[in-house]
Amino acid sequence: MGYPARWYPFSCHPTSDSCWSLSVGPEGRIYAAACCEGVPGGIVKPVRYNEATDSIDALFDMDAMVDDPYDSGRATQCKIHYSFAPSMHDGVMFMASHLSGPPIDRPAYSPWMSWNDPERCFRGAALLAFDTKSDQVLWWDTLIPKEGCRCLAHDEERGLLYALSYPRDHLFVYDIAKRERRDLGRIGSVNAQALFLDSKHRVWTTSDYGRLIRYDPEKDRMETSPYVLPHNPEFQTGWHSVFYDACPSPDGKAVYAVTWIANPWLMRIWPDEGEWGRVEDLGPATQKRDTTIPYSTGLDHCGGLTFAADGMLYYVAARWRDPVHNPLPEGHKDQEGVVWRLNPAALEREEVAVLERPEGFAQYVSRGAVDHNGDLFFGHCCGPRPVGLFKVTLPPERKRPNAHLPIRMWG
Repeated sequence: MGYPARWYPFSCHPTSDSCWSLSVGPEGRIYAAACCEGVPGGIVKPVRYNEATDSIDALFDMDAMVDDPYDSGRATQCKIHYSFAPSMHDGVMFMASHLSGPPIDRPAYSPWMSWNDPERCFRGAALLAFDTKSDQVLWWDTLIPKEGCRCLAHDEERGLLYALSYPRDHLFVYDIAKRERRDLGRIGSVNAQALFLDSKHRVWTTSDYGRLIRYDPEKDRMETSPYVLPHNPEFQTGWHSVFYDACPSPDGKAVYAVTWIANPWLMRIWPDEGEWGRVEDLGPATQKRDTTIPYSTGLDHCGGLTFAADGMLYYVAARWRDPVHNPLPEGHKDQEGVVWRLNPAALEREEVAVLERPEGFAQYVSRGAVDHNGDLFFGHCCGPRPVGLFKVTLPPERKRPNAHLPIRMWG
């Protein structure tokens, strides 16, 4: 019998059509982004799981808080995309917005077509500081003019935020105290979906061609690894093997990551070992497939990597109907999200739950987190409106007080 899983729709934002970002806050509660990118004039509402009422609360409308109205005629503040970043010393949750939502009177938005149009161009990724103790927005700033923030990471010790921009795929650093940003340079054309930090304050991500990219603040330059990350050698070269999700081990010595590509690949990275770290190939994250057929990354997907209080890695991998590799009984849904538990010592995997939306598929999970009680939460994207999140309740022996610690410092 698998762990119980429950679906929570974002009823507080009925037009929400995607949930890209989910994170635990510095105080141990779960935050998510109820995004609306497919509706003209759509906006994102940050939401939070309310354990007292066992429901989802909307916190605020992003457009109102950052003075960028949904009906301005510009592309909208429609989503937060892997861009929650907690701050432990002051209880602040940083969040940054992303683009793609069309203006209120347009069916779609192209950042390139509108780049030089002051009436239509996206104003820029808005960086917002939310005080989780008082539930007040403390301040906001424009993080990246004209561009969206694909993902965000917080170096709390140095008071810096790092962000990847879209569509130009540049790495930015933002000094929180000075409220100043600096463009560190272009990476490529296919955005990675994750950044991570190591013990030396270096920032890691990936390039279009599946190579590690590292910014070293001591050298003040970006470097590229001499090797390509693990991928399926039967039909892939490493192109598009960019990070989709990355999660630190509880001791902070290793990072578990998965690629954003058809046939996503799991790996374990030891960034402090050797000149370019040590990368362990943990193999494919999803089921076997016919390698002669192209698959959508919306179908063949893995995300939601997070460690729980039991020291095990949990993640959600897609499973779908296949006449050879996964024949399903009649009446069974064609696609589902499977929650796996991976033992870091033995590298053995065990299926512990299956996610199911009553009115749709649940194979595409964006991010995962563990709250202070020790339960798992997964953001789901996409499907019928409104979208929402899943809560997976772990048994008491796999929980502990303050189970959200140590906290992940990137979105």
